[in-house]
Amino acid sequence: MERLPAFYFDLASLEAYLSAERILSLMEGPVEWIGVDASGLAAPSDPAGQVTVAEAKIAERGLQELRLPSPFPFDSRRPMLAATYARQVGRAVPFALAAWRQAFAAGRSLDDDGIAIAGSACEMHPRAVLSAIGTATVAGALDEATATARSCEVRDVPAVWVPGGEGEPDLVFHGDDELEAAAGAVAAGLATP
Repeated sequence: MERLPAFYFDLASLEAYLSAERILSLMEGPVEWIGVDASGLAAPSDPAGQVTVAEAKIAERGLQELRLPSPFPFDSRRPMLAATYARQVGRAVPFALAAWRQAFAAGRSLDDDGIAIAGSACEMHPRAVLSAIGTATVAGALDEATATARSCEVRDVPAVWVPGGEGEPDLVFHGDDELEAAAGAVAAGLATP
């Protein structure tokens, strides 16, 4: 079975938030959103170091003013478990966007209350979300997604992985600045018979 291109993200990443706010308008074809534990990748960046660049890009793109949650950076394991559950029930994109907006536009912590609010915003029952993040099945799925990202040579988030065509290598584009190149690779893959 052929894999779709994938957008790898972690909810603690400001840069992934910036990419998420525009990836849907850039991509000409479907891209699967896959949450990973960025701390398990080869070269995770320091989220605190992304603030100045993020503030400039947010102003340039007309997004809501950046409001950082307290604490920041934060441990994203529980929010990423919720994002993994959201992917399992077909709500990965709306959950991730709602969670990022809670964290970086509203300045709210992605504690259990923040997770429940993000889940509710995309029609996921808060109790179901909070129950799911405590299961071994969801934890295993997050760990498996992280391992798959590593095997695809994803070093950090955000990243877009594009499967290679026949005889062509897979491609990985890292960071918000490579999003247009990723979109071009996805479009080129769609044009290949």
